[in-house]
Amino acid sequence: MKIMKVEQYQLRLPLVTPFQTSYGVLNEKALDLLILEDELGNQGYGELVSFEQPDYIEETIGADRQLIEQQLVPRLFQADLQKVGDVWSLFQTVQGNFMAKSALETAVWDLFAKREQRSLQSYFGSHKSEIPVGVSVGIHATTEDLIAQVSNYLEQGYQRIKVKIKPGYDIVPLSAIREAFPDVPLMADANSAYTFADLELFKQLDQLNLAMIEQPFHQRDFVDHARLQQHLQTKICLDENIRTLEDVKTAYTLGSCQGINLKIPRVGGITEALRIVDFCQTHQLLVWLGGMFESGIGRALNLQFASQNIFTFPGDISAADRYYTADVIKKPAKMERGNIVVPQGVGLGVELDWQVIEQVCDQKQTYQ
Repeated sequence: MKIMKVEQYQLRLPLVTPFQTSYGVLNEKALDLLILEDELGNQGYGELVSFEQPDYIEETIGADRQLIEQQLVPRLFQADLQKVGDVWSLFQTVQGNFMAKSALETAVWDLFAKREQRSLQSYFGSHKSEIPVGVSVGIHATTEDLIAQVSNYLEQGYQRIKVKIKPGYDIVPLSAIREAFPDVPLMADANSAYTFADLELFKQLDQLNLAMIEQPFHQRDFVDHARLQQHLQTKICLDENIRTLEDVKTAYTLGSCQGINLKIPRVGGITEALRIVDFCQTHQLLVWLGGMFESGIGRALNLQFASQNIFTFPGDISAADRYYTADVIKKPAKMERGNIVVPQGVGLGVELDWQVIEQVCDQKQTYQ
């Protein structure tokens, strides 16, 4: 397969409500839609989801755009891709920059699926038509507002609640939720906001029957995560730490965690994600799928990938209206009885909504 053209649309999607984490407040999501065209005229879709600020990880969408133009697209044009995994090998000479790689790599997977007239899901050996999902809840101004929001999500059918925490906003909100909803699967996400000096706090959190505590410490800290896990019954889950299979192996060997939040863009695409899933399955390490405020393109990918049998813990793949009033695809993902339907059809199984894309597009770049 030869890539003949790449179109890149720079978009801005306003959030329904601001989303606050320990990093700050997000009011809108900048993202890029990548459309790859092969020599037969087939088109594959990918999404660049890196943030504008280097606070989640070091990548930014601005730097990724430059890398895509100067390094990754030229490699694609020079390559003759014989099989779907070739693009992973093609990008190995570029260090890091996993979200930039993923935007193009996932589009190539979509292209291969369309050339072969099969769903992307079929590559993963799964036939699930719907999957259970959870929801991530940002930091709220008052506990009353938080409880009301959680109650609303549970009424909508979300099967797991994740709450963002930071120093000074942890024990009180989590305790309030646990008191109001004793049986709801509940977890906390710290986004690297703490250190091992906060051990006594985590011992208190350990009493709240949490499903897990996600990313308490710095994103390159495997040792102190392992020390913390030794003190807790609650599972530690790593997110920002995990960029490659080698990171998963390190975490497993050291005992840094008992769970992995797998985000396809953060590990460079589908090929690396599948390698991580295989390791987790072999070593009985809990793995579940996280989200990056994706539009319908990235959400369709997540839904198809999360339909694999290994994913038993509800992931952060909320309905589209959880974040956006309008989506870049027709028929955005909707919640039905606590589940979201996996898109059917060839490739990602979605159709672009050009009316919305044109409304939220800041700039378009074409490479050929």
